[in-house]
Amino acid sequence: MIVSFGMRLIRLIGATLLLMLVSSPAFADATLFLGSTTTPTNRPAKGFAVGVGLLVVGFEFEFAETSENLGEGAPQLRTGMGNVLAQTPVAVAGMQFYFTSGAGAYREVLGDRQETHVGINTGGGVKVSLLGPVKARLDYRVFKLRGEPLYKTVHRVYAGLNLAF
Repeated sequence: MIVSFGMRLIRLIGATLLLMLVSSPAFADATLFLGSTTTPTNRPAKGFAVGVGLLVVGFEFEFAETSENLGEGAPQLRTGMGNVLAQTPVAVAGMQFYFTSGAGAYREVLGDRQETHVGINTGGGVKVSLLGPVKARLDYRVFKLRGEPLYKTVHRVYAGLNLAF
């Protein structure tokens, strides 16, 4: 029994040391963005994202708002999503590519009609090094909205400034 405990302790210490050797410190970043939601028509979108990344995996929270266009039947859309990112571990030619997927809540408003429910999103993009910790971020997302929204699938593109800290 003592030998078994000793072996477990040695394995635990070894695994901990291995993780310490291969892990990298976490880095945080924040992005302010402007873009366009293209469903059903192009409308301005704006928002922010705050995240933390390890070597290949990152996590972020994103809030975005798209304006309403009553004349075209295009609703205002607000989203708050938590996302997981899979990204290249280092920049390649000054660019760090990523794929993202997540879930959260949305609120859609068109005139007196309103729907609040949950949704998921998938997408990807690139962070392009500009100067020191400042990067340009280009992103494309597809949102799948649950409940009874006017448009169950919504597309958004944006460009933003990203600051790593």
